[in-house]
Parts: sequence; C-alpha cells; structure tokens
Amino acid sequence: MVHPIHQANENSPYGDLTRGLFYEKHQILHHHSYMINKQNMKIWTQSWCPYPNSTPRLCGIVCMIHGYASESSWIFELTAVAIARAGFIVCALDLQGHGYSDGCAGHIPDIYAIVDDCIQFFDAVRGSNSTLPAFLYGESLGGAIAILVCLKQAGTWNGLVLSGAMCGVSKRIRPMWPLEKLLPVAAFIAPGWRVKITKSPGSKSYKEDWKRKLVSKSPNRGRLTSSQPPAATALEFFRVCKIIERDCHELEVPLLVVHGGQDEVCDPGSARNVFKSASSTDKTFKIFEGMWHMLIGEPNEGVETVFQTILSWIGERADKEG
Repeated sequence: MVHPIHQANENSPYGDLTRGLFYEKHQILHHHSYMINKQNMKIWTQSWCPYPNSTPRLCGIVCMIHGYASESSWIFELTAVAIARAGFIVCALDLQGHGYSDGCAGHIPDIYAIVDDCIQFFDAVRGSNSTLPAFLYGESLGGAIAILVCLKQAGTWNGLVLSGAMCGVSKRIRPMWPLEKLLPVAAFIAPGWRVKITKSPGSKSYKEDWKRKLVSKSPNRGRLTSSQPPAATALEFFRVCKIIERDCHELEVPLLVVHGGQDEVCDPGSARNVFKSASSTDKTFKIFEGMWHMLIGEPNEGVETVFQTILSWIGERADKEG
C-alpha cells in the first residue's frame, strides 16, 4: 500500500485534486465537527473511514494525536487516510491553540487539559463502535499525550503507537543557557513570551525540503508564527517529560515505538528508556537509522518502510482482537 504523501506536492497534500476529490479517489468518508470541552472551548474534530463496500470488514479504531505546531488536517491527515484505507475508523482532533480549535496559539500551560479533550472525543468515537479494538497513535508531543492518556485509562486500549514521541527534549533544541534554569520565573512573569531555543525544530523535522514548504502552506499556519513555544508551554514540556520518565513503568498496553535515528527534536534515547521501562509484555522498538524527527518527512522509500511497520503492527493486533 502506497502512502498518500507520494501524491502530494509542495503546495497541497492532495496534489492536483481538491480535498473532496482526494477523498473520493481513496474511497474515504470524511466527517468534521466541533466538540465543546470541559472548559467550554470549541475543539475541532475529524474522522475518516473507508466506503462501506470498499473493505470486507472494519478492523478497528485508530485515534491519532498530532504534535506541537501541527494540526489534524493537512499533512498529518494523509497518514489518517492511509490507515483508513486499510479498514480502520480513524479520528483526530486539533489540540488547544492549534488548527481550528480555540485557544491562544501554541499555548499549552496544562497538558492534562489536552489529555481530557482527547479522552472526551476518543471515548465518544469508541462508544459508537464498541465492538472494535481501539489503538492510540501519537506523533512528537502527541506521543507524550498518548502515553498520558494510556496511563489515565489503563486497561482500555488495545495498542499504543509512538512515532518520534516527546519522551525527552533533545539537548540541541533546549533553551540557551541560562534561560532553561530561569524558565519557571519566565513562565510566571511572562507566560506568553517566546523562548529562544538553540535550533528551530521546524528546520530539523522534515528531511525533504518540499515537505517543509508544504507544511508552511497550511491555511492554519498563520496562527503559529513561530515554532518557538511560549515560556509556560516550554516549562510544561519539561514537566511532561519528567512525568513520563517517572510513570512509564506503569504502561501495560501493547506498545510500538518508532523513532528516527537522527531525530534532533525529540531524544531517541528517552524513547528507548520509556520502551525499556514499560511493563507491557507485547512491545516493539524500531529505530530507523538516518531518519529525522517527522518520519513522513523522509523520501518515499523511507516513508513506506515506516508506514508498513506501523500498519502491520496495528493490523496483526486488530486481527487477534477480532
């Protein structure tokens, strides 16, 4: 199965097609709406599933969580469409302050508010399809959030896939000294101040230049004028990594960790430590040597290798549950 990223170009994830014709070509039904969360915020939600007659049966549900400065649409949804084509109901939401959801751009002072949004939406999707096995998929920051969801909902998920997960922040993009030490003070005095980091995450996320251009042309990109997080958000990222390091031994869910060997945004070593510490009896760790942070940003052959690894792993476990 070929990943739809191969049909994209630097101007559109749908190539020369409209979004509607793109879904039609791949025989995908798409639905979107707003959810009102516990904070009375409007959260953008989406789902994708195959045409009823295009697959012998539905295999399961895959709930996806995007990373920081990303969104559930545009380039991220190409993986959602690829998974849906394989016979899954796929759903995702825009995190607060991202995409079409409410919130100050890129502002995440409390990760558990995001976790609650995910649980609220994903529980609703799973409740409408209660006979199907359900899997969590998280990229980058979304991987960290997915871990926290699994820790909060122990025993309720059939599998967890972490792609370039933020289990630890790479030294290459930490705030310059002494800003890291002063970050709690900065977050308290000026929570919205953008933290100066050593390297821009965007420049080290997507290996192929045309994919970086594609990401920059998202209609929602204007909300996030900088990939440098506000001080309160940066402080929360460090706190999240400490929570994961402390509690990841409690993970018992079937686990797949995939990570680029040259990821300079989220530390591969920290992801390996989470894998080793997890109590899961069914767990797999795959380092893809030479690959960067966003694995969809690799050349075609690399994307296919990673995607087939993920899809095969989910498919095998969905078959067992089915």
